[in-house]
Amino acid sequence: MTDKAEHTDSGQHGYSEQKAAYLRRLKRIEGQVRGISRMVDEDKYCIDILTQVSAINSALHAVSVGLLEEHIAHCVVDAAKTSDEAAREKVAEASAAISRLVRS
Repeated sequence: MTDKAEHTDSGQHGYSEQKAAYLRRLKRIEGQVRGISRMVDEDKYCIDILTQVSAINSALHAVSVGLLEEHIAHCVVDAAKTSDEAAREKVAEASAAISRLVRS
């Protein structure tokens, strides 16, 4: 199996064109997590905290789906151009990632 850090033929990961957008989303999520810590420290109402946790989970899910779409559109497609075996490996990686996401 290939190294998970392997780049596509273009020398970039599939998400490279959207990297800035992903980083903005992740920084926003990071801020939301800090906000929840503050809410707990300030003894805020449980349901309000759970609402924020739900929002973070949704935001992380959106990032995950976006990365998965980028992986399929770039890494899997590029591997398919290389060989059937390379394509099978990338599809197996994507399937394993989907399985982990579904379990979480």
